[in-house]
Amino acid sequence: MNTSMEEHPQVDLPLPPHVLIFPFQAQGHVNSMLKLAELLCLAGLHVTFLVSEAVHSLLLRHSPAHSRSPGFRFRTISDGIPPEHRRSGTGHLKELLSSLRTTVKPLFREMIVSSNRLSGEDRRPVTCVVADGVLSFVLDLGEELGIPVIYFRTISACAFWSYFCIPKLLEAGELPFQALLYLSDKLSDSILYESGLGNDLDVPIEHVPGMKEFLRRRDFPRIGDWGNPDFQFVLTETLQTPRAQGLILNTFEDLEGPILSHIQTQMPNLYTVGPLHAHLKARLAAKLMSSSSTYSNSFREEDRSCLTWLDTKPARSVLYVSFGSFMVMTRDQLIEFWHGLVNSGKSFLWVTRSDLMDGQDGESPIQTDLLEATKERGYTVGWAPQEEVLAHPSVGGFLTHSGWNSTLESIEAGVQMICWPYFADQQVNSRFVSEVWKIGLDMKDICDRLTVEKMVRDLMEVGENEFAKSANRMAELARNAVSDGGSSYCNLDRLIEDIRSMSLQ
Repeated sequence: MNTSMEEHPQVDLPLPPHVLIFPFQAQGHVNSMLKLAELLCLAGLHVTFLVSEAVHSLLLRHSPAHSRSPGFRFRTISDGIPPEHRRSGTGHLKELLSSLRTTVKPLFREMIVSSNRLSGEDRRPVTCVVADGVLSFVLDLGEELGIPVIYFRTISACAFWSYFCIPKLLEAGELPFQALLYLSDKLSDSILYESGLGNDLDVPIEHVPGMKEFLRRRDFPRIGDWGNPDFQFVLTETLQTPRAQGLILNTFEDLEGPILSHIQTQMPNLYTVGPLHAHLKARLAAKLMSSSSTYSNSFREEDRSCLTWLDTKPARSVLYVSFGSFMVMTRDQLIEFWHGLVNSGKSFLWVTRSDLMDGQDGESPIQTDLLEATKERGYTVGWAPQEEVLAHPSVGGFLTHSGWNSTLESIEAGVQMICWPYFADQQVNSRFVSEVWKIGLDMKDICDRLTVEKMVRDLMEVGENEFAKSANRMAELARNAVSDGGSSYCNLDRLIEDIRSMSLQ
């Protein structure tokens, strides 16, 4: 029977939610928040990802933006930092934090208020903002315009909780302590003890609930001394978190459950959805899509020749060495690491960024004669495809700066760690690796070749040591969390449904 259009009028389906994701403009923040963006797009949401022109240019060059998921697009905003400025080390961090207040905040407000849409090709308003948890001006604007804002903190739950408890530590007189200034300058133990301050570093910190048994002063997150505006900025921003509609953390319940229970007393609407890199792969696999459609989200060109080199090595015989995208070290520190690695007798793959050594941007940080002397056992690249390296069967350990993305990637791959944290959340991450999760060694505040050699030997000993066994158990828990029915899988579903509900209000 024929039917007319009048009998079956066309019904306009509701448009999917439009989520604006706004990260802090640093590699670690952008990386994990882009993974979340891809997951939201897989669920049918539309996502606009807001980055600086400088970050967008790097992503276009090293991680093709044009091939990303349907419903995804970038929007750019100025970060107020000249393109030629160095983009690693604490100096760049200070510039980024300063530009938030002077440049990014007014530009973001003008962008949203002037049009309440993101481009001419999509005239739909933003229905929800997922903002990095150090961008409280987004909260202010969301409250003003009636746009719900969910926070995403890209650090570990344990580091976030440490920051959140600073007022308790101040009230109890545990902060500030005298050595904090020296710690912010990354001085060695020998200098600290010569100054008379080193004895203070192993004093326990009592007033961070859930960490009383193992947290020491030297494990507390570091962003300068107490009077430093950057430290005050991070503290102030952290304390704004309960104003948000919810808090997303890139972690999983079996990893940080006791700390998450404390956080939930202050932020009941908590979404633990990690490890995000593994979660994205699991969701793609469930949709019969190749994980090769994901991106490393790297700001640098990856040298994949290291994977071919790893193919020639025995199982679990190689120590992977990378100190992340941000930290810098002195020439003396670099040489101590190099000699320690060589003297250990173990094979190693080392990411030696051109800007790894302080003041040597664009130059090779390793002397040619040292490279030649260890070419049989040592392999260096400017940047590596880290997820693939850690998943390679030849890799048996990871010497790391303890950044949260690196820590999670190592945990999910079942790779034990040696931790040499640089600043901020890395200090407490390394303590949890060694004392809570028992999946590695903590070498913070020490940099000498004998210690490096001993720790590499201890970690990479033949056979399954206790660290390796613990790492394998934790890897299984991480994969379970992102599998169908796992804690992170269910929490992501809940987040997506909450975002959909917000778009209907």
